[in-house]
This record gives sequence, structure tokens and C-alpha cells, in this order.
Amino acid sequence: MPNTFKIAIVQETRDPYDCKWNTEKGLSIVKKAKERGADIVLFPECWITGYEFPSVDETLPLEEIVKLPQFIEWNALAMDENNQYIQEFCNIAKKLNIGIVITGYTKGINRPQNSAFVISKNGEILMKYSKVHTCDFANERMLECGDEFKVCDFDGIKLGIMICYDREYPESARILMLKGTEIILVPNACPMEINRLSQLRARAYENMVGIATVNYPIGKPDCNGHSSAFDGIAYSPCQSGSRDTLIIEAGEREGIYIADFPIDEIREYRSHEVHGNAYRHPQKYKLLVSESIEEPFIRKDYRK
Repeated sequence: MPNTFKIAIVQETRDPYDCKWNTEKGLSIVKKAKERGADIVLFPECWITGYEFPSVDETLPLEEIVKLPQFIEWNALAMDENNQYIQEFCNIAKKLNIGIVITGYTKGINRPQNSAFVISKNGEILMKYSKVHTCDFANERMLECGDEFKVCDFDGIKLGIMICYDREYPESARILMLKGTEIILVPNACPMEINRLSQLRARAYENMVGIATVNYPIGKPDCNGHSSAFDGIAYSPCQSGSRDTLIIEAGEREGIYIADFPIDEIREYRSHEVHGNAYRHPQKYKLLVSESIEEPFIRKDYRK
């Protein structure tokens, strides 16, 4: 029987502030996903904590915002690996023998981070990834960005994470591919329209990786569902010409969607096709690591 990898994509709503309620609902969803044969459960961006920010005067400089009482209170609520809610997901993962990718605000050095934890089937945290490309042009400037893209081994499958705005940059998926990722998981919280869906299709195609993206259903936050999964296999020996890499695209409503990735076929395809790192010329790409920014891309609020 072909080796497949089943991802439960959780396109469900959560409470903006109630971590306990979100955790209880999340645990119930994990049980349903297990009943449907999932290997791992993928939650949207900031599931446990909500994706809200303190109410502050957004025209203030960041160094003044971080001194405000409402920011200090919000910052204190950020989680770490020993947080009770994270541990509840670890416990159910071990009990049910299922993987989980759970998300929320976590403790940074000075400000919270937007993070995802990959939990193994025996309840161990395999990886904590913090969003590298925070939306510094919006409220996310209050967050501390992560400093690297990470890969972990999950039951013999190399998994990487991008969170929402990360996927806007081709470098994110490319680095994960170069680190050996076979499937990229993308917790998300924004409108998924045709251009962003096409973007994910392209990332899967050019890197020969599977990509599963989970979004919130239509409503608040400003989302519209359309969670998706692409297997990255553009050419199949079973058919002439190219094929659509789409495995599944959800509609706008709530639901748990199973994306079944043909991992053996993905590996076979990656072993002989021309994309990914097969024929690159990295010695010619020096401009890609230049830190200079020229017009029309200069922004006064840019932070490294």
C-alpha cells in the first residue's frame, strides 16, 4: 500500500481572548481528526491565544508603546513550552498517538512572538517556530520576529513551517526546501484570494514540496476560509503534460478537511525532476542576500 501522510486542516473559529475555551475546542477537534485517520492536526495562526493586540495609539513609536500598561499586561500573557494549554495538547497527542501543530503568542526576549509548536505522536515538542516575517506595517510591529526557518523530523517526514506573511516571500519556502523539508505547514489568518492561492501553488511547484495551509472561516478575524493543500507534483508518469498540484481547497465555512499527501510519490518525483535544488546556480545569486533597499521599496517603518 502506498505511504501517505494525512493532515487534518482545522478551518474552525476560536474565541479572540479565551485561551481555556480555545484549548477545549481544540482538544475536541483533535479527537475528531484522529477518528478520521489523520496523522497530524494543523491549526490556524494564533489558535490558543487569539490574534488580538492591545488597544493603543498606533501612531506612537514602538519604544513608547512597550511602556504602556496595556502592552505590559498583554505581553505577560504570552505562553512558553510549559504553559498549561500547550501541555494539554502534548498530553492528548500522546494519548491518541497523533501529531499536532498548535499556535499562539509565545514569550520573546522583549515582546511576544507569533509561534507554532510541532508536537509528536508521543507528546514531545519537536520544534517551536516563530514567525520570521511579521507584518511590521501593521499591529504585528508589536511582536518580536523569529530569526530562522526550522525543519523537524516527524515520523520520518521532514516538516517545515511558514506562518501567514512568511509565505509572501519566496525565500521562506526556498530555505525550507534547502534544509530538506518535504511538506510545509502554513498556519494562516488573512483573506486567501486567488493571488495568494496561486502563490502557494507556485511555492509547491518550484520547490517540489507539499504545502498545507489552514485559514479561519469567513468572519472575524478578516478571513474567508479557502484552506488548501498542494502536493507539488506537476508531472506524473501516469499522464501526459502537466497536472494541477491541488489536493484540496476548502470553501468559506467551518470544517475539518483531510489532505492526503502521497509521500512516496512526492519523494519519487523529487528524486528525478528538474526543480528544487537540482539545477540552481547559487553562486550567481549574491544580490539576494544584499541588505540594501532602493526605491520604490524604501519604507520608513522597516525594521530588520
